[in-house]
Amino acid sequence: MRRFFAEEINGTDGIVALCGEEAHHIISVLRMGVGDHVLLINGDGGECVAEITSVADRTVTLSILEHIASSAEPNVKVTLFQCLPKQGKMELIIQKCVELGVSEIVPVASQRCISDGNIKESKLARWNRVSQEAAKQCGRASVPIVTTPVRLKNMDVSGFDIALLAYENETERTLKSLLRMQSGISSVAIIIGPEGGFSPSEVEWLVGSGVVSVSLGRRILRTETAGIAMLAQLMYELED
Repeated sequence: MRRFFAEEINGTDGIVALCGEEAHHIISVLRMGVGDHVLLINGDGGECVAEITSVADRTVTLSILEHIASSAEPNVKVTLFQCLPKQGKMELIIQKCVELGVSEIVPVASQRCISDGNIKESKLARWNRVSQEAAKQCGRASVPIVTTPVRLKNMDVSGFDIALLAYENETERTLKSLLRMQSGISSVAIIIGPEGGFSPSEVEWLVGSGVVSVSLGRRILRTETAGIAMLAQLMYELED
């Protein structure tokens, strides 16, 4: 069944009205009509089966038939702290990391970022739309939030079971070996540097803050590849 985003799916009357882009997609793109069934997600883990009961010019009304449990959400919460890359790369990072199961994406401004972290509201809204579309496409009921950017020195990873830094100069500890020595991990922060990498002082500050540096392998990965590769390895090792 096709999936659509609807914030209010827990109302007592069991009726949901869709308008805007979601209604346009149902009416004009998919040509769906009364009696068709769809899946509705609220972006916060809620998911239900609904039947279209009426179609107007710009509004689709649906009746909820059944609330169901999502099977697509990972059992480990992973937050990606991604240093701001060059123009155009962030959308790819968001899309693929949402597909792989990331829970939240925090853009970070560091010394070697081209961007200073002052992101327009329209761009942040665009990033969150990319997240929403990726979540719908891959069958997730939760839509990961892309937060407003933070400065590296204002980044707080104290609430995670473990915080991991992908670091090209780490030669002793691989991500795989570290994860296979851990148990009971339910929340992870992964930190990815910009195109030019972190400066030595930034790495020193991160490690001093309790972040563990790991190698992702023998090859140096681009910033838009590193987070995707690290998340895939994490999910492979930690998911049931």
